[in-house]
Amino acid sequence: MNRRVRVGLIGSQFISTLHAEALQRCTDAELFAVASPTQGNAKAFAKKFGIPHHFTDYRKMLAMDELDMIVIGAPNFLHCEITEAAAAAGKHIVCEKPLCMNLAEADRMIAACKKAKVKLMYAEELCFAPKYVRLKQLLDDGALGKPVLLKQLEKHDGPHAPHFWDVKRSGGGVTMDMGCHAIEFFRWMLGRPKIKSAYAQMGTYVHTDKTKGDDNAILLFEFENNVMAMAEESWTKLGGMDDRSEVHGSKGVAYADLLHGNSIETYSSVGYGYAVEKAGSTVGWSFTIYEEAWNYGFPQEMAHFVDCVKNDKPPSVTGEDGRAVLEAIFACYESARTGRKVELPFKSNAAKPHDLWGKR
Repeated sequence: MNRRVRVGLIGSQFISTLHAEALQRCTDAELFAVASPTQGNAKAFAKKFGIPHHFTDYRKMLAMDELDMIVIGAPNFLHCEITEAAAAAGKHIVCEKPLCMNLAEADRMIAACKKAKVKLMYAEELCFAPKYVRLKQLLDDGALGKPVLLKQLEKHDGPHAPHFWDVKRSGGGVTMDMGCHAIEFFRWMLGRPKIKSAYAQMGTYVHTDKTKGDDNAILLFEFENNVMAMAEESWTKLGGMDDRSEVHGSKGVAYADLLHGNSIETYSSVGYGYAVEKAGSTVGWSFTIYEEAWNYGFPQEMAHFVDCVKNDKPPSVTGEDGRAVLEAIFACYESARTGRKVELPFKSNAAKPHDLWGKR
């Protein structure tokens, strides 16, 4: 492809804003269209980012012959439907996490993209975050010896959009929303070995008035190379967002704090809001993030997939990776229901992970 890759965004809220900002930094990408069903949102978004085309119906956007790829920033329950439609239209696809609502949908998405011969990238930005990329290099180079234990946590005081609270549209609570980051982070750090087992403890401790989903979770995974991994996920942590990782090895240990080492300690009596800060209250002491999109790897992630489309390369994080993450999420909800360790591979016909936990 000798021209810039023309990109369409589906969504106009928080995550699509990050996608747009990231793509604007990519010289090989052209923000070409945006679609959002809410009247006026796509038009305002297009004006803000200088996008020439906007739609309330994403299918009309997909009908544009000039469009090369799309980025899905819609609620979880729409991921499968949009992916199948985009594949049928011959568009390459970046799908935000989690991949979809269930394993059957994941299989349909992967199959649709293979049939249409389009690329499907699972959007896990932690695999592109510069600090975590350097952490992986330390492990890969042998500086830490043989990995023994990995840890990752992501915590704030609740999601930024109403659909995350609704398990019918999201599929689950904080494990579905943020645990997916940790699972793919662990897989990526270790070279994507298979997960042998999952154990989870979760509950709805604070936000019982807002959701039936879990708002706190501790997840334990055992990989086939006998490495253990532990994730802590929370929608109840006050004082701004945390995103931290640890790698413990036979010859060393490394700690990576994604945000606090790249932030401004701030006190505000009135609060402020931008991107990640929207995930929590910023009244009082908080950590003001600068170059947030770069710290989280969004420009690097989008530039990678644009390069894949432009130069016909396979993406480094695939739909199959997204399916593996989803399988582990289902195993976690089953473990939390039964109070037992769950072996993988794990099969489930449940429509969404929360359905397993809801049977408790």
